[in-house]
Amino acid sequence: MATSDLHCGYGADEIIHAVELAVAPGEIVTILGPNGCGKTTLVKCILGYVRTSRGQILFQGTEIQALRPTARVSLGIGYVPQLLNTFKPLTIVENLDIGGYRLDPAARAVAKDRMFELFPLLAERRHQKAATLSGGERQLLAMARALMVSPRIIFLDEPSAGLSPLRADEVFRHVGRIAATGVAIVLIEQDVHRALAISERAYVLVTGRIAFSGGADEIATDDRIRNAYLGVRDAPGQTRNYLHSPPA
Repeated sequence: MATSDLHCGYGADEIIHAVELAVAPGEIVTILGPNGCGKTTLVKCILGYVRTSRGQILFQGTEIQALRPTARVSLGIGYVPQLLNTFKPLTIVENLDIGGYRLDPAARAVAKDRMFELFPLLAERRHQKAATLSGGERQLLAMARALMVSPRIIFLDEPSAGLSPLRADEVFRHVGRIAATGVAIVLIEQDVHRALAISERAYVLVTGRIAFSGGADEIATDDRIRNAYLGVRDAPGQTRNYLHSPPA
């Protein structure tokens, strides 16, 4: 997937300006940047929920910026939002069935078996309601539900939000396993330290523009980038950098 000279926004307000972004099969790419820089708007534009005012979105060699969100999903684009990403009153199996609703019964059964193999914890609790799962377990269920239809790329919006360090590590380990199956993954993540540790490349978005892009290691070790774009101010005169001090 790739974007070229992408511009989008809400009504007359343009939020994203001339963004050039690319993700290869099986690659993990992180989009970083301060709150309000346009990360979520960029993803919603690629998914079709925000109108593209200029530029191209290419997927599998085809322009998709004019397609409706459902058509983009059908092509193989998945999304796991930060909030409301599972149906809490339903069991794990029922959540997976909803994720694979477009599949015939036989294919849906095969897909569920594949998810239980990829996520053994879900297999052990398949008849447990999502509401009784921990935050990290629900995040794994949300990813499994998105994978039911074998997407070629998945956008994960803040997958570690609100999780303990132990659960966040578990989620990121599974992200790596998903990428190993050939699925491209785009992370929108505030936990810079963990996100860069599993990513091949990253883009730093500032006020709707790509301020820097490069290898994850390059970004993690560049003091200019950390200080200019990735520091998080905790108190007057103090800046904590999540590259080296992930949030507790």
